[in-house]
Amino acid sequence: MNRSKIIAILTGAISIILAIAYLILVQLLDYRDMKPAPISQLGQTPPVISVFWQIDKIAEV
Repeated sequence: MNRSKIIAILTGAISIILAIAYLILVQLLDYRDMKPAPISQLGQTPPVISVFWQIDKIAEV
């Protein structure tokens, strides 16, 4: 076999291995038991960061 065929087969094998590893990782993450956040954390207000000043700065340029 010439070099280009070997590289094509090697890249295809790496691609298949990565695809299978990705599917296994997604299955493991999906299998986890997802629990809701504790009620004590729901009452806290998250900080809000405004980006409107950036839009005004861009409009001036």
